[in-house]
Amino acid sequence: MKQTVNIATIFPKHLFWDMDYSKLNPAKDKDIIIPRAMYATTPATFEKDIQKLESLYSKKDIIKYLKSTKERITNTVCEMVAERYNVEAFYRFKI
Repeated sequence: MKQTVNIATIFPKHLFWDMDYSKLNPAKDKDIIIPRAMYATTPATFEKDIQKLESLYSKKDIIKYLKSTKERITNTVCEMVAERYNVEAFYRFKI
């Protein structure tokens, strides 16, 4: 029997304020979870936040969903992710 992961035990509940976070499925809802997990990160909390994501997702998935999201992920977060994974910097907003 496969154990389910409750996203609210990994990420702050306030990141999913507009939905029932208990119904999020880590495999099916990557496009919601990955950007929301990075939405409130800062340079001071980045390491802790990205490690939580890495416990669930591959670097390929993290990059893919951050690049394609409509969430307001800052360019600073995108730069930190690109640096961590040694890929070309990408930006959500024009600079």
